[in-house]
Amino acid sequence: MITAVVLPAFRSGAIAGNPVKGFEAVERRFSIIARLSILIVGVTGFYMTYTLDLWDRFAVARYWWMHAMVLVWLVFTLVVFIAEPLYLHEAFRRWANSSPKNALNYLVLAHYILLTLSIVTVFGAIYGSHYGFFFL
Repeated sequence: MITAVVLPAFRSGAIAGNPVKGFEAVERRFSIIARLSILIVGVTGFYMTYTLDLWDRFAVARYWWMHAMVLVWLVFTLVVFIAEPLYLHEAFRRWANSSPKNALNYLVLAHYILLTLSIVTVFGAIYGSHYGFFFL
């Protein structure tokens, strides 16, 4: 929802005030939920892979969605737990102060790319595991 509604509203100016400060306020409220969700997904994904003994699927390209799920989780984990606290937050703030429109456009684009990657992975996993949809 944040990607589809809130970020474009900040970018277009539909939300009054400073769009960068508005985004940071929204981000602060979602950050705990995002961090907990990433941790829960990692733990449950590992648990299911271990319990169902699905490790051999990582050796077969036919089960590409297994690799994609790990990739998506890894990207979110690296961004949220490492890159953002160490670098991205301050770098974005500096960029937003000098060029707020470009910074928000980039932010929206980055979120759309991550959303698209996530949706492709989810549908790939659903269709692959339930209907035998394989690329190879």
